[in-house]
Order: sequence, then C-alpha cells, then structure tokens
Amino acid sequence: MTKRRSRGDGSLHWHEKRQRWIAVATVGWTPAGKRIVKSGSGKTKTEAKNKLKEILRDYDDGLAIAPHDYTVEKAVRDWLTYGLSGRDQQTVKTLTILAETHVIPALGARKLRDLSAEDVDKWLAEKAKTLATRTLRDIRSVLKRAIARAQARDKVKRNVVLLCDVPVGQTGRPSKALTFDQAEAVLAATEAEQSVIGTYIVVSLLSGARTEEMRPLTWSHVDLAGKPKASPPVPPHIMVWRSVRAGGDTKTRKSRRTLALPQRCIDALNTHQDRQASRRAATDGEGWTDHDLVFASEAGTQLDAANVRRAFRRVAKAAGLVAKDWTPRELRHSFVSLLSDRGVPIEKIALLVGHSSTSVTEQVYRHQLRPVIEDGAVAMDGIFPASEA
Repeated sequence: MTKRRSRGDGSLHWHEKRQRWIAVATVGWTPAGKRIVKSGSGKTKTEAKNKLKEILRDYDDGLAIAPHDYTVEKAVRDWLTYGLSGRDQQTVKTLTILAETHVIPALGARKLRDLSAEDVDKWLAEKAKTLATRTLRDIRSVLKRAIARAQARDKVKRNVVLLCDVPVGQTGRPSKALTFDQAEAVLAATEAEQSVIGTYIVVSLLSGARTEEMRPLTWSHVDLAGKPKASPPVPPHIMVWRSVRAGGDTKTRKSRRTLALPQRCIDALNTHQDRQASRRAATDGEGWTDHDLVFASEAGTQLDAANVRRAFRRVAKAAGLVAKDWTPRELRHSFVSLLSDRGVPIEKIALLVGHSSTSVTEQVYRHQLRPVIEDGAVAMDGIFPASEA
C-alpha cells in the first residue's frame, strides 16, 4: 500500500488526460487567505517527484512564489520601471538605452533562475570585442542592479553577476584639446554665426565650465557689469552654481564657483542678451516660456545635450574641423590645455575648473597638461651653460 505523504510535503497524482504525473504543493497564502499552489509535471513518477522536490526546495529558500517563466528581460524591465525612482530623466534614458541595446537582446530570453556566471562571463567577453571598458562596466551594472532587485523580491536565489569581473574592453577615444589656432578658428566661426550656440561655445571655451553647468545657467547668475568701485573691485562674472544633474547641484562642492569673465565673453553675452530680448519681444510672449535661461531654445526652454552636440558640430565644421571628431566637453579640455601652455600653475587650473584637488585635474586632463616642466632646465642652462665645441 502506498504510504501517504506528510502534510506540507505536497502530493503526486496521475493525470489520465494529459498522461503525465502531476506534482502539487501549497507554498503560501494570499493576503485574502487563498492558497498559493505551485505545480509541475513529468512523464515518469520519478521526474514529477524531482519537480516536487524542486518546488519544496524553493519554498524553503523563500523563492516558491517566483514564477518559473521570470526572464532576465522581465527583471531588467521591472528595474527600469520601478527601480529608478527619483533619478534624473537623462540618467533613466541612458540606462534604458544600455539595457535595450546590450543586455536584453543578448540575455533577455534566459530564465533568470537559470542564468549562470558562465553566461555572464561569455556575454561580457563578447561585448569586450566592440565596447570600451567604461561601457562594459555600465552594462554589467545594469544587469547586476536588475538582478539585485529581483533577488530582494524572491525571484532568484543569488546574483550571479557579483561573481563576474569586467574584462578589458576596446580603447576609448581619448579626449582632445583645440590648439590655439583651432580655438581661434572656432571663436571666429561662432562670432560670424551670431547664435545661441555661438555664445555658448565662447563662454564654455573661455571659462572652462562643464557643458552640464552651461545649459541651466540663468541670467540671475550672470553679472556683466561687476562692481568696479567696490573694495576690492568685483569683475564681471558668472556664478556656476547649478547643473543638469538630479537636484540641480554641481558635480562636487568645489564645482560651485564664481568665475570672472574675459572681455570676449562679456561682449558675446551682451550681444546675446540683446538678441534674446528682441526674440522675446518679437513673439510678444507667444511661443516663449521665460525660465530666465541664458542659453535657451527658440521656445525659451532648456537645451538638451543632443541639441548642443549637433549645433556645436555645425560650428566645428564651419571652423574647418572634422566635426564628428569633436564633442562639446572638449571645450573644457581645451580651456585646461590653453592655460597649461601659457604656464598657468596646475593649482590655479584646478580651482578654475572646480576640481577638489590637483590630482583630479592631473588624472582627468593628463593629455591636456604640459608634459614637461621646463623651468629648472632653463635656469640651469643659464647657470651652467654648455661648453662650446
């Protein structure tokens, strides 16, 4: 006589119509008091019994209510939908693009419970053939955080991504800096264009502000007259106190700074302010939303990164550069390079660009800093001149 299974051990029975053994176990109760039942099946009694053991093991591990068809794609989409609350809109957009482009197509169909560290290693190794190390790190982070969220909700036992390292990817395009002649050509092109982006480029190049700090700059943070009679005198300046980051804060505390403006910036901003006022008056308020932005769209709204990049490349092309080889952030690199070439100490450059220390400046802008310190050699040549042959 077949021994009856103990309460809580589930049950096995033969399903005549399906011609399969069915394993059934109660794995919990809904808030309304209804039983939650999980089932599995097999062609043989042994196969069904193994399915039952798996259900009970998942129940003991706290994973019993995790659906068997829960895939990597579902985990990633759940994270994108519910796990990014409070994040900046641009951050969400970037993470979504990474997930849609690199994670979901390659791993999305895999059941999350079946995903292995070997699967992730192979995926990253394949991506390393075409992506930079930084991008590999980002897509690994997307998958890791999506699985961590699923794990916290009892969808999977462990996060296998934690077992996988980021391989070395392709060498990324190094940032460049404009030479003095190239910078002059760009400035000439911007002044000839007389546009919003033209003024944007002039101020970015000659102040060293980040592109993310330029876009939300308001007229209330611009002083084109200064206080020449004050003691000490206050020159015309911009207050770099905001950025497009979440919360509107600058990248670091030291990034919050006030920068004196060179005359070329003052002239460009005065002209731009008059042009913007004329534009606003011409529309008579129709089609213009006043946000007090210095660099606004035709409707008065804030420019986005794509707008700036596209317009900047148009100016770069007019200046005789290969437009696709340049991005707006390289205006800041050019600022550092031009100051370094002029002999400005790195301590002052770090202060101007809002870095917390000179080591940050040296690390991020190492290609733009003068590589050889010549002062000692020049002095020694004067003290101990080389003997003439």
